[in-house]
Amino acid sequence: MMSCAQAWPEPVVRVQALAESGLSSIPSCYIKPRSQRPTKTICSPQNHQIDIPVIDLEHFSSKDHILREKELKRVSEACREWGFFQVVNHGISHELMKSAKEVWREFFNLPLDVKEEHANSPTTYEGYGSRLGVKKGAILDWSDYFFLHYMPPSLRNQTKWPALPSSLRKVISEYGEEVVKLGGRILELMSINLGLEENFLLNKFGGEDDIGACLRVNFYPKCPQPDLTLGISPHSDPGGMTILLPDDFVAGLQVRKGNEWITIKPIPNAFIINIGDQIQVLSNAIYKSVEHRVIVNSIKDRVSLAMFYNPKSDLLIEPAKELVTKERPALYPPMTYDEYRLYIRMKGPCGKVQVESLATKS
Repeated sequence: MMSCAQAWPEPVVRVQALAESGLSSIPSCYIKPRSQRPTKTICSPQNHQIDIPVIDLEHFSSKDHILREKELKRVSEACREWGFFQVVNHGISHELMKSAKEVWREFFNLPLDVKEEHANSPTTYEGYGSRLGVKKGAILDWSDYFFLHYMPPSLRNQTKWPALPSSLRKVISEYGEEVVKLGGRILELMSINLGLEENFLLNKFGGEDDIGACLRVNFYPKCPQPDLTLGISPHSDPGGMTILLPDDFVAGLQVRKGNEWITIKPIPNAFIINIGDQIQVLSNAIYKSVEHRVIVNSIKDRVSLAMFYNPKSDLLIEPAKELVTKERPALYPPMTYDEYRLYIRMKGPCGKVQVESLATKS
């Protein structure tokens, strides 16, 4: 079993409440070291040459073999070169996507005492939260969140999901089901591109009924000094893959490409997919997780929904034997996802330090 601190090391302050108090400068515990602050000099301009790849999932049901192969190749390039891509024509109702964002915005606009009934702890993170990691005196991120378990069904406890707004539980149940299906389809494409059986990655994750999936709804309040802080510090996702429903109107997600931070421009009704550390391990670093972060805005708040599609927590994850050769030996030792994610629960987001620290030194 994973052991973790029982309580937060300091009293938890809700960032939304801070933002709504009318303060003109942010508390020092949110001010990032100068080297980590978002500066205009390292944010690439938003133009079409540097947008992350866009994958049209409709092409995979096409009878046109050439079109299908061309799109498969684009998925492969996106996974190898970017670790991030957007998917369109994914089959999930645009109305459902819109409802999911709206219902969570309504939740975050409820009175503070109603939200506090769902306050979380470091033991599971499930519930209403405002920090990651239990390191005392840590520099904090400018965001609140709601975290809930969705898969496997045995962990899905709707009594922990907010009862208000009244439609929330129904909307999130439907939304979760559709997004988990989408995750399975994307894992198939990744498996095929790695030269593996199409169900390889899904089976390594525990199979359809035993995969882990959890939802983190992010709320980034407007910030009087957005140049001093971040909504989420640089990190790679510790799990398998993330399926993000971004805010269509306020950009905030930035991806590291070389030495630059690129601001992703969301396509309306698209999902943003990114590779997590567990797929980096399973693919023996053919596919790599990518460092990303979130910047905040001085005028508008922002809501996004991140579905983390993860291996079953007690399965050993190690490089696929089919991808291990004499020239490319296994780069990572076997480790369960439970053991792996303990690191981020204790220390919070730390760039790519965690997965890089595991790589076998040659």
